[in-house]
Amino acid sequence: MAIEQDDFPVLLRYVTPPTDEQLAGICRFVADKYGRPEQTLSLKLIEDKSLVSGFKLTAGNDEYDWSALGRVNQLKDRIDCVRAPETAGGIIDMLKAGIDAFELEAKSREIGVVRAVGDGIVIVGGIDHAAYGEIVMFDSGLKGMVQDILYDSIGCILFGPDTEIKEGSRVVRTGKSAGAAVSDEILGRAVDALGSPVDGLGPFKSGDYRPIAHKAPGVIARKEVNVPLQTGILAIDSMFPIGRGQRELIIGDRQTGKTALAIDTIINQKDQDVVCIYVAIGQKASTVAQILNTLRHHGAMSYSIVVSATASEPATLQYIAPYTGAAIGEYFMDKGRDVLIVFDDLSKHAQAYRAISLLLNHPPGREAYPGDVFYLHSRLLERACRRSEDYGGGSMTALPIIETQEGDVSAYIPTNVISITDGQIFLETELFHSGQRPAVNVGLSVSRVGGKAQTKAMKSVSGTLRIDLAQYREIESFAQFSSDLDESTKDSLAYGRMLYHLLVQPQFKPMSLHMQVILLCAASNRLLMDIPLDKLEDFKQDVVSYIEKAHPVIVSEIENSKKLTEELKYSILKAVAEFKSR
Repeated sequence: MAIEQDDFPVLLRYVTPPTDEQLAGICRFVADKYGRPEQTLSLKLIEDKSLVSGFKLTAGNDEYDWSALGRVNQLKDRIDCVRAPETAGGIIDMLKAGIDAFELEAKSREIGVVRAVGDGIVIVGGIDHAAYGEIVMFDSGLKGMVQDILYDSIGCILFGPDTEIKEGSRVVRTGKSAGAAVSDEILGRAVDALGSPVDGLGPFKSGDYRPIAHKAPGVIARKEVNVPLQTGILAIDSMFPIGRGQRELIIGDRQTGKTALAIDTIINQKDQDVVCIYVAIGQKASTVAQILNTLRHHGAMSYSIVVSATASEPATLQYIAPYTGAAIGEYFMDKGRDVLIVFDDLSKHAQAYRAISLLLNHPPGREAYPGDVFYLHSRLLERACRRSEDYGGGSMTALPIIETQEGDVSAYIPTNVISITDGQIFLETELFHSGQRPAVNVGLSVSRVGGKAQTKAMKSVSGTLRIDLAQYREIESFAQFSSDLDESTKDSLAYGRMLYHLLVQPQFKPMSLHMQVILLCAASNRLLMDIPLDKLEDFKQDVVSYIEKAHPVIVSEIENSKKLTEELKYSILKAVAEFKSR
């Protein structure tokens, strides 16, 4: 029968030829389902032995799979919906009940056709009801995600290479949103942007399926940030403290120590009951491997997870990687755990999104970025918070990293992320090359909420540190034009140099709270002024080791009470003077 313009195409694939009665029933089903007169149905029959048994019906853009495989898939979906109880016996009972109650449903799958493909982007026609963020399946087995919805087509990003996808290939809606399978076994592992292991240690059991695009907790579900997250970096903990649930931006030019600062923070979380997630976006594979080895060497992988989307991978995977990392973090946060997540870095993430948007013909704006690039990062970083006990407790602290060009913090992406976060740590190139590590610019760095989470002991010894350093840099800039300085100015310069050298800290050597308090207490009382600057690093280690052995009471009181009483302060100064007099 020739298909007229008003005819409705119907395709029936079968193993055993249907009877006339079965054909009549199929025609009635299609006519009732789509409101079409039976005489307008253009029915085509094709024998397909690959179905094994049953048949597959395609009506318009919808597909009904009543083959053997279709029945299995429906049963699988039914079992997946069963919420597992705590006991093994209960699981078996619920599975039996689900199987006994199983009935084959007339469930349709919307089918589309690939119109164009290239650069990880696929334009699909014939799918009219897809949702943003929905997963679609291609004939090759590759999955994609709906990223653009137009009047007569949808734009999809691919989760892999597009070499096996051709124009005219079939595309099927899944009705599921993009997500990652997570469980407690993911700790200590390295996974890709889809949550699959890439460390060669084999698969892990998936305990839960978390959507990567999850709504951020509301105002009522949040709690004040007032619990410190110790980075172990003296310059950070003393002047720009970070609280659990805070979003603190690390920003600076390339090769200024941004990643090193984040890795040191992860290493310092050992024995702190904090789950750490490092998301590598657009980095070299060798760099990610080096970070993995560093974390393993310092015993940090036991509580860490690495999510990797390297520079060699498609922009689509680099785009979804941070959302996958956030989904993994939310899994542990829902269990009441504290989570630290590092996004390294969001500049490359924005660039990947820009490439995708331009390929999808989205109108470019400032610096060719699409207009919704602000929403791109706000919906990601807003997921980091500290939850109230009524909503499960737990927290997720975010350390996003942004790379600037020649220190320009007024560029589009830096200004966007600065406005979203709760402060920033600015790393300066000149300071880095002068030997100041970490190269923190005191004037441009700030923590907007971390001061509330700072321990009382640290707050009491670091109160004037930022002012003293700012004054030193100001005096230093003018002192180079004068050869005759008064004693007060010379003293201020010497004190400032000592403070800057005190804040110099080698990589992979995080400081404990008591070590930070002891050194700052001694420095603020000018007990370190007579120490040669080139000997200061050795002195720091030696004096703290001496106090730990000779005066353990001081150490335990700082760590336990986290307060600095006058008596404790006197004991610290006496112990330092005692060590110097040896």
